[in-house]
Amino acid sequence: MPRHDPVHMPDRLEVEAPAIAHARFAIGEVVRHRLFDFRGVVFDVDPVFANTEEWYEAIPESIRPSKDQPFYHLLAENMESSYVAYVSQQNLVTDDSDEPIDHPAIAGLFTGFEDGRYRLRQEHRH
Repeated sequence: MPRHDPVHMPDRLEVEAPAIAHARFAIGEVVRHRLFDFRGVVFDVDPVFANTEEWYEAIPESIRPSKDQPFYHLLAENMESSYVAYVSQQNLVTDDSDEPIDHPAIAGLFTGFEDGRYRLRQEHRH
């Protein structure tokens, strides 16, 4: 009678891992939205979409980005106001204006604006 060994493992397990998209923008970098007229400073990055399904479905299907790319949390501004934005990598470009962002939360997260980017406060680094 053949012996059944419940703890026997195959010599090699092959697991298919999803492709990993690399973040193109860094915390403190100033970026501009590719389609809409706003810019902002990156304060956090999600390697893939990490917001609610309701938020995602609210984006018109014709411009809805893929979920399998980095998404950036921005302290954003436009001509009317400042706010927090969540934007896919495909919709961001580097902002070359060398102008600071006017957002009330910047002083709490960053120090200094130099060479087009902000430095993260020491207490927020890990």
